[in-house]
Amino acid sequence: MRKEIHPAYGPVVFRDRAANRAFLTRSTMSSDKTIEWEDGHTYPVVDAEISNVSHPFYTGTARVLDTAGRVERFERRFGKRGGA
Repeated sequence: MRKEIHPAYGPVVFRDRAANRAFLTRSTMSSDKTIEWEDGHTYPVVDAEISNVSHPFYTGTARVLDTAGRVERFERRFGKRGGA
């Protein structure tokens, strides 16, 4: 690999603002804000709007739309569209 062309890769804390949860991982992202982690070290913190802790798909609160039922209801009301 060529030297000095890759971004710095190191520990970063990602904080989910919606669920008020944070996790420590490694990333190339950086931030001016820092946070003191549970291990006593200070790490850069990146605020995220949503993560697996607050996303409806992962929390089980996702709604499944019945698109097939809607199409059938529309066709019953207005009839099927004929060919051109």
